[in-house]
Amino acid sequence: MQTILGAGGAIGKELAKALTNYTSDIRLVSRNPEKINPTDQLLAADLLNPDELDRAIHGSAIVYITVGFPYSYKVWQKAWPAFVSRLIKACKKQNCKLVFFDNVYMYSKDHLNPMTEDTPIDPPSKKGEVRKRVADMILEEINRGDLKALIARSADFYGPSIQQTSILTETVFKPLHEGKTANWLANDQCKHSFTFTPDAGKATALLGNTDSAYGQVWHLPTAPNPLTGKEWVEAIASKMDVEPKYRVVAPIVVKVMGWFMPIMKESVEMLYQYDRDYVFDSGKFENTFDIRPTPYKEGIEQIVASDYS
Repeated sequence: MQTILGAGGAIGKELAKALTNYTSDIRLVSRNPEKINPTDQLLAADLLNPDELDRAIHGSAIVYITVGFPYSYKVWQKAWPAFVSRLIKACKKQNCKLVFFDNVYMYSKDHLNPMTEDTPIDPPSKKGEVRKRVADMILEEINRGDLKALIARSADFYGPSIQQTSILTETVFKPLHEGKTANWLANDQCKHSFTFTPDAGKATALLGNTDSAYGQVWHLPTAPNPLTGKEWVEAIASKMDVEPKYRVVAPIVVKVMGWFMPIMKESVEMLYQYDRDYVFDSGKFENTFDIRPTPYKEGIEQIVASDYS
């Protein structure tokens, strides 16, 4: 049995598709799980409930974590450490391998170009501190030899059929499609990497089913030579055959918007990712598995064909 906790999100769905290359014994767990593949087993669970968490992973050889708690520091501070602590105990008790889907919030803001698995850890945000804490919990168990696990990290992501979990979808794809003006945060002249969700799903499945991948941190395959904000808007507009209208949203404007919009308030501390080059390097994965990520313009074309045609 291979189990996905948090199976309803963009990454969980792509991972479920990819796991069929390795097994037909797949369990999808979320509050309201829906089948991705005909043979999927569905289990509704509150993953913050220890008993339901134990039940969710029972009988699993591999457990994948693609959970997405609400984008709030207060929620993250309370939920993430408690969840990961219970999960580690449950996986050790039931002898499950653990694959943890992670982000790059814990990396030093002074070392974002490029980001590799060896980038200095120095979280510049409160949410980054939470992510560092839970990653450290897993790595400590790995180093003690008490848990067979790996961490798979992604840049910001984009992909087909993503609803409200990709900033690129919300700020560029949707507005341009609706004939509105797109938005880009902080600085449109900075490069910004995005991981294509189908690539992330396939790579996470491959890592989980590769015994030698455990005990390590991996960057998931992400196209090199990222576009600048201006180039992202222009490339997306070109594929949609619309005018590339956009505005640059200055940090002070984001702060003001945060007085009225909780999601913008939570985004203020993350603006450092947009006022400098943000370049994600997946060379370790690409060289190990001889797999190349989807080029950006091809990814954009797939999204437009899937969601906006």
